[in-house]
Formats: sequence, structure tokens, C-alpha cells
Amino acid sequence: MSTIQADSVAPHGDTPAGGGTGPQEPYVEVLPARDVPLGGPRAMTVRRTLPQRTRPLIGAWCFVDHYGPDDVAETGGMDVAPHPHTGLQTVSWLFSGEIEHRDSLGVHALVRPGELNIMTGGHGISHSEVSTSATTVLHGVQLWVALPEQHRHTARDFRHHVPQPVLLDGGGEARVFLGSLAGDTSPVPTFTPLLGAELTLRPHATTTLTVDPAFEHGLLVDRGDIRMAGTPLRSADLGYLAPGAASLTLTNTTDAPARMVLLGGPPFEERIVMWWNFIGRTHQDIVEAREEWQRNSDRFGTVPGYPGNRLPAPTLPGTALKPRGNPRPHGTG
Repeated sequence: MSTIQADSVAPHGDTPAGGGTGPQEPYVEVLPARDVPLGGPRAMTVRRTLPQRTRPLIGAWCFVDHYGPDDVAETGGMDVAPHPHTGLQTVSWLFSGEIEHRDSLGVHALVRPGELNIMTGGHGISHSEVSTSATTVLHGVQLWVALPEQHRHTARDFRHHVPQPVLLDGGGEARVFLGSLAGDTSPVPTFTPLLGAELTLRPHATTTLTVDPAFEHGLLVDRGDIRMAGTPLRSADLGYLAPGAASLTLTNTTDAPARMVLLGGPPFEERIVMWWNFIGRTHQDIVEAREEWQRNSDRFGTVPGYPGNRLPAPTLPGTALKPRGNPRPHGTG
């Protein structure tokens, strides 16, 4: 998806279970969502939890948009004209609906519920995203992954994967679209270690997942009320857990099934500049990418088959864009 990045709200935190006195539960920081309109007069509104001012990334995950369920007869659905990307990968994951993807690699694909589509921008790519006529309700997440310095100019790429459900102890399922969890491993390669999985829990079910203690984790709640390591999370909240935990306990406290997306990875040590659809390391990286998009250079290629014009780049701010990185994990001093 394409939008100008506005200032994010600062996160709020809940105290650990037991008022912070019990050693059994790690600290969970709660990152609330903010509403962001995408597009024109019939803008599609998304709930954004990354980036935030105080926490730009979780692992290499640098962008989390959560949208729907939207009745496309009322909202108009999704119609994002060709736009560019640099220095990142886009990860598309749907709960309902169908999106037509076209890109300058020549890929024409459909994004469907439970199927991973991951596009690598690297040095430069452009693509469009349009909900299909078969879509009545559009609901899903759009995620970005920052590429590390040694790979941020890599070639364009596109991968598709359909993960199979894995049963979770306690009553639930996982679909692991990146990395490893619950005895399943995605075959899709990544440029840094990553975890991405959709989780569902039955009413009042509790499951404990074995996780990599070198990873920090983020749990985005789609539906239901969840306790993550003892901390309550509501729909659209993103719970953050710092590295150190070897397991993660999740409880659905409602009478209906709950659904979440679990993201993870080792802390991303590089500072990035993220503006519009570009990720670089300096203000000048962004200036150059914007200028090449505006003059229609070969860097981004063209998107065949989209019945409309490209999105023009917005105007850069009057001050230099500054690199951002994450703070030290909670409790490290």
C-alpha cells in the first residue's frame, strides 16, 4: 500500500501480570493503532501500529497496516495505482477478499486468504494493488520488512507460498508464512531471520509457544481479547516482547474464536530512513529515489496492465529526514 508516513503516536504500556512483582511473566509493551486514510475521497482507512515514534521496528519488520473487515460496496475496496519501493520487502496476508497484484517484474498474481505473497523491492520495483470484483469483504494486513545494508540494493523478486495449518496445544492453529514455529518451517528465504505466522485460538483456549529467545516479537490482534504473557491486548493492539523469552503464552479470554499475527526477528541494528514507499539510510537516498521515480527512470520499471496512471511522489518535507532506530529493550537499563 502507498501512503505518506505521518508522525506516529507514542506507545502506551500495561504493567506485567501481578503488578510487575511476579517473575513468571515477561514485560509486554502495548503499541496502540492509529487510523490512517489511504487514497482519495473514498479513502480506505487502515490501522497502523508500526512504525511508532519510539519503536520503528520489531526485528526487521518496519511497517504494519491492519485493515477491514470492509464492505467494498460501501468503501470502494482497494485501488492503489502503480507506486515504487526501495530497500524493503512487502508481505501481503489476507483474512478475506482477493487482491490483484501486478509489478514491474512482470508478475501478475492474486493475493488470497491464507496465502503469502512477498515482493522484494531492493534497488527498485513498482507495483499496483486492486481488490477484485469477487471481493465483498476486504480484510487483512500489509507488512514491510527492511532489508539489511548488504542486501538493500538486491534485485527484484516475488514469491508465493501457501502454508498448511499446524495444530497448537490448547486448541488452535498456526499458519507459518515466514520462519519457524510450532514444528513448521516456511520454505521462503529471507534476508534476515524472521518469523511471521497467523494464529487462531478457540474460545478461552491457552497455548504456550516455544520461541527463539534471540528474537523480539510483536503480536497483532485481529479479533478477540488476548492475554500475551499475562498482559491484555484488544483488537488492533500490537503487543511487543523484548528478546530473552524462550516461550510465549497466549490466552483467548473471549467466548468466540480469536485471530492474531505473530511477527518476530532479532533486533535490527541498523538505523533507517523511511519515507513514503522508500527505505534508505540517508536523506539523500530518499531524494535520489524520489527523483528517479518522478522522471520515470528504469530503476523502477513499469507495471503492465494497470488501467490508469502512476502515483506521483509527494513533496519532501522542508527539513532533512533523520535515520531512526529502536530503543534498547525494556529492562536493559
